[in-house]
Amino acid sequence: MSVAFTRFTETIHCKEDKRVVSVTVNLLLEDCTGTVYFTDIQAQEGNHLTGYTTNTECMLQKYRENETIVPVRFYNGVVRSRETIILFNLGSTSAGLDCHIYPNQNMAAGSIQLSQGAGAHKVIFNEAVSPGDTFSLLASTRQCLKNGNPTDKEGFFQYTASGDSKHVVKLEDRKSARLLFEFQEMQEGSERP
Repeated sequence: MSVAFTRFTETIHCKEDKRVVSVTVNLLLEDCTGTVYFTDIQAQEGNHLTGYTTNTECMLQKYRENETIVPVRFYNGVVRSRETIILFNLGSTSAGLDCHIYPNQNMAAGSIQLSQGAGAHKVIFNEAVSPGDTFSLLASTRQCLKNGNPTDKEGFFQYTASGDSKHVVKLEDRKSARLLFEFQEMQEGSERP
């Protein structure tokens, strides 16, 4: 059985002064036989088509030791004011990082920040917190949550580089929080087509 994929592009014109809230796509096939696979949709601004990358599941797989998948790694600790945390990622490539922050004192909006290495790839939480609250920045599901409910952030979801991965945690001065970082180590899988 041979499978052939065809790439279609279409330009959607909308009124310049109105914001697009949602787009609905209906797949309609007529007068044909066989099996049809409808895979990815990419929406982007502009009138020229840009790059395409295959789904990373085709190129990556969960890290294995002796052919057994290594379980999710967990790192926890307590940070006061500002600390650099080093995570050890034994996988051969970067992996998404889920971060949970449990403040021990009240902290103002924007006072909790995470970043990579020397401050790149920064994220700032836009809400104030109290003891008992939890911020969760989940790269695995692309969610930012406060106490389990969606919340606003500025910046990027975090990842852990392979090898030694440095992460800067910055809190309101002289305040502390418990941390839980978790990630699934990854390794290279099949070649990119």
